[in-house]
Amino acid sequence: MASYKEIVTKTVIGKAKKTSKNEVLIKTEQTPSTVLGCWVINHTFKGNNDVGRVKVNGSYDINVWYSYDSNHKTAVINKTFNYEEIMNVPIKNTDVITDSSEIIVKSLKQPNVIDVKTVDGDIKLVIEKELGVEVVGEAKIRVNIEDDEDDYEEIIDDGEVDNIISQIEPEYLN
Repeated sequence: MASYKEIVTKTVIGKAKKTSKNEVLIKTEQTPSTVLGCWVINHTFKGNNDVGRVKVNGSYDINVWYSYDSNHKTAVINKTFNYEEIMNVPIKNTDVITDSSEIIVKSLKQPNVIDVKTVDGDIKLVIEKELGVEVVGEAKIRVNIEDDEDDYEEIIDDGEVDNIISQIEPEYLN
């Protein structure tokens, strides 16, 4: 008769990725003539359960180097921007996202400036990023347990082997 055991383990119950573009408007003290460079740094984020969906709260710093005064002077401005992304992660089988679910968020594509222009004396940027989310929950695995048979191999000591060999008739080997 076979017997079964249930093993409780952690497993990925849902997985998704989302690419998003956000427009950001940066006000400067001087009217910019030209944007000379811009970059995004210090990207941080965390995911939480939000009534069966994943809410990712994050932030990043945007640094913009620009010229002003008819391209005679330059300045760098640094601003921190917060964001919130709601992700409807498809869940496998009949599982659901709960407060005990582990939510793992990864930046698949770091925030990057894909477009920049000056608009009415301000700097307008388009930031693109891609986030990946894995939801980890518990699952039960049912395994068949073998009967309690002695499945160990018997090991013969070297001394016993020598004793057995010495008892063999030499004529038998011919």
